[in-house]
Amino acid sequence: MFAFLLSLFLMLTPPPPLAWRTPFEAGNGNTTATYAECLAFYQKLAAAYPAACTLRPAGATDCGEPLHEFVIGPGHAADAGGPARAGRRVLFIQNGIHPGEPEGIDASMMLARDLLQRPEYQKLLADVTVVIVPAYNIDGMLNRTATSRVNQNGPAEAGFRGNARHLDLNRDYIKQDSRNARSFAALFGRWRPEVFVETHNSNGADYQYTMTLIATQHSKLAPALGRYLQAELLPALYAGMARKKCPMVPYVDFEGRTPESGLRGFLDLPRYSTGYAALFNTIGFMPETHMLKPYPARVRATYDFLLTTLETVHTQAENLGRARAEAEAALAAQTRFALAWELDEKQVETIAFRGYEARTEPSAVSGLPRLRYDRAAPYVRPVEYRSTYRPTLEITAPTAYLIPAAWGEIVERLQRNGAVLRRLDKPLTGPMETYFIADYTSSARPFEGHYLHRDVRLDTRAAAQGTAPAGDYLLVLAEQGAARRYAVEVLEPQGPDSFFAWGFFDSILQQKEHFSDYVFEDVAADILRQQPALRAELTARQSADPAFAADASAQLEWVYQRSVYHEAGHNRYPVRRLR
Repeated sequence: MFAFLLSLFLMLTPPPPLAWRTPFEAGNGNTTATYAECLAFYQKLAAAYPAACTLRPAGATDCGEPLHEFVIGPGHAADAGGPARAGRRVLFIQNGIHPGEPEGIDASMMLARDLLQRPEYQKLLADVTVVIVPAYNIDGMLNRTATSRVNQNGPAEAGFRGNARHLDLNRDYIKQDSRNARSFAALFGRWRPEVFVETHNSNGADYQYTMTLIATQHSKLAPALGRYLQAELLPALYAGMARKKCPMVPYVDFEGRTPESGLRGFLDLPRYSTGYAALFNTIGFMPETHMLKPYPARVRATYDFLLTTLETVHTQAENLGRARAEAEAALAAQTRFALAWELDEKQVETIAFRGYEARTEPSAVSGLPRLRYDRAAPYVRPVEYRSTYRPTLEITAPTAYLIPAAWGEIVERLQRNGAVLRRLDKPLTGPMETYFIADYTSSARPFEGHYLHRDVRLDTRAAAQGTAPAGDYLLVLAEQGAARRYAVEVLEPQGPDSFFAWGFFDSILQQKEHFSDYVFEDVAADILRQQPALRAELTARQSADPAFAADASAQLEWVYQRSVYHEAGHNRYPVRRLR
């Protein structure tokens, strides 16, 4: 079966000379390149076509192997900025973030070769530079087994989802715990692509499609980019894939038992590739092939999608550039920012979905009913699709943020992602706002190495004249350029992927000083005698809350927290807002 599909694949694409076949093409249709084979192939291309492409290291990874970028374009546009970038669009393709989903690794090797060797593709590079990360999670690619993808139909061996630190790198774009993510941030910031594609493979329901697509949420993009994505880019991608005999559907995510319950757009938080890219006015795509389709069909679909994306970026280069420019201008003037989103259930469209009938039968394991999709009963059926998100929390950004020098890891992350910070050489005085964390909820179990915080409530306190000491860092929003939205999302603690949400400020949540109750009893009594209004407030609370009135320790704590003895830094968010 695999051999037949591979031969069909080679019939659909003119076969390259034997010397230029990838390990996938040279194999039996059920093999994917090892990391050594993948890197060697790109090295061979770079050596054969030095005037048209460049392969170079692009930073460290957790396993010790360097990340690489492979750049294709006239003069290989090795300079990401300056004259080489003028008038050109950048398509950035990243593969192997989950190396057990290796379709993009093999497809990109073939596409890179074809762009360099096939004359009919040369026009696509006239105004587009293609940047390929051959393998992002090199760590997981080296951890190659035949057992890591139990639900997947080939290849025979593939890599592992986690990296050398057991991190899922598609949850690491904001927190950047891994060296991989830190290297990526620098590389991404240097290129600032108009379109970013990260190749994947999908679990989930069974259906007829080989390719599904997660696109950056149009409602979370700047209006100009969101309109362009919906009206021009996405229709062209779906039409282009249909012409290549590979019909595509939005990513099959649903809340019911089967897809007929209605598809829902993926909430691409900044921790994910598409959500991170959107912070910088980059349109992101995650093509997701279906894990149960034969491996050659999945590689072919990924190749077709990457080629279709390049064709579309080339054809729409002018309109894409115009939408990006409008988005940049809007970002420079933006003062209101949405931090939290929810699906708008009222915004519904209907798509013709190609699925399989779902059956229920007794499980051979439990004897209880189990789900099975009947491939002998395909259907085309109208299915509702909701893909518009609306903001549930918006904030007005300050003029600037003040970051204490003590929080070096925060400063480093901001700078790595393009933020411009100034070190104060003398104290800065002015009207400031300070957040105190009034309440929050934390996850019961760690998620990617952190106990995430959510449902954050703030007590905002304004000071007409606050002072920041020399040595602290000043981040002026007007100076941030492309990093403006990123800075707001990570520094506002109510953001779902803020640095506070990921636990980088957890030390402020623990009280460092306290009291001995038998000693503080007398101190508290003196405080209440000296502050009749506080005594009245305590009496009112005792009357209104019987449980509180019966708890002596709670009442002492209540007085302590309202006294001068309660430490000022407890629950005080260290990043201040300059108004």
